[in-house]
Amino acid sequence: MSALQTAPTTRRPSTVGLVVLLGAMAALGAVTIDLYLPSLPEVAEDLGTTHARTQLTITGVLVGSALGQLVVGPLSDAFGRRRPAMVGFGVYVVASALCAVAPNLPTLVAFRVLSGVGASAGAVIGMAVIRDLFTGPAAARLQSRLVLVIGVAPLFAPTVGGFIANHTGWRPVLGLLVLAGAGVLIAVWRSLPETRRELCDSAAQARAEVEAAPIVPERARRVLRTFAGYRELVRDPRFLALAAMPGLALATIMSYVSTSVFVLQDGFGLTGTGFAVFFALNGTALIGGTQLNAALVERFGSPRLLRVGVAGAFVFGVALTVSLLSGTDRLVLFAAPLYLLLLSLGLIMPNAVVLALEPYGDSAGAAAALVTALQSGVGGLVGVLVGLLGGDAHAMAFVVLGAVLINVALLASVWRRIRPTVRS
Repeated sequence: MSALQTAPTTRRPSTVGLVVLLGAMAALGAVTIDLYLPSLPEVAEDLGTTHARTQLTITGVLVGSALGQLVVGPLSDAFGRRRPAMVGFGVYVVASALCAVAPNLPTLVAFRVLSGVGASAGAVIGMAVIRDLFTGPAAARLQSRLVLVIGVAPLFAPTVGGFIANHTGWRPVLGLLVLAGAGVLIAVWRSLPETRRELCDSAAQARAEVEAAPIVPERARRVLRTFAGYRELVRDPRFLALAAMPGLALATIMSYVSTSVFVLQDGFGLTGTGFAVFFALNGTALIGGTQLNAALVERFGSPRLLRVGVAGAFVFGVALTVSLLSGTDRLVLFAAPLYLLLLSLGLIMPNAVVLALEPYGDSAGAAAALVTALQSGVGGLVGVLVGLLGGDAHAMAFVVLGAVLINVALLASVWRRIRPTVRS
């Protein structure tokens, strides 16, 4: 029986409703950055600082998110999915409101870190909820649909944020984030089911636990046990390999994003409008890959599609590397392998996540936290690495080639352990 059937919410949400809710939860972190990004010049001018220093308000969100994920995951294993989610988004709303009235840059950075901690509940708990309710192809299909919802919001957030910042200043942009966080918080309160099986089996049992005398020691022991779950995860080579693969896929994406202005405008002579169109079209590749995965996973299974994705990423990654290193001025020789590479990544990310979490139903929160923290960590390191390598086409080529080669090696190291789950 699905854990959804025993959830304490009065209505059973549809799969579509659940995807939209989890997508909104997970997208809040990205929107926190993308909606605010066009405001950076105004923030620097208003607070009397440099543009480089205002970048700390972006880094702060990423740091807070990475730290928050590692804490929220185990807590959701100990206390269920709903309560940590509501606390996290409550923290986010308060932190965003404080950001909107911050008098100086250090205060703004501190509250942006706190908002990242609050927003981190979205991605971690979303993954854990899916693992609670589904396994195998059904989980991979839902993860793929989730990417569709998550991917839509950041496409429009910079435009909306830029419009607001240009007409009303940067503080109302942060006010809009308060409203967005409050909306997600209300949606979680009204519609998110408690999917942690042992916590939703009996409301009477939960009340009895609250009324018991040694409640603090028992809860303390429960929290310690869930955090100790990290020890088991980091000792599992299968989990670590699969958990690293989405991070390396994200590294490929980040290498493209961080060098795209230089490569496309300086290298291929695209105008600002041409760059925006090219960037948007490539956004459809990753989303398209995940939706292709959703359509095929029931028939072929996650291991096979993961293998296809890794193989495709290797072939098209090598082709893209050759294009970049050869210095071609023909845009199609760059655009075609890049699009197909991003399409392949759409097969890697959902399937690797599902296979990594599959054996860890009892510690899905901690496992999801480690997966998302690895993604954030790898993404941050790639930004630094691309800069050290020069931030140009060659930097992108080396990072892409390295990422696809490592993913091939990681898949080879675990293939025997995931192969038996392949459907004939």
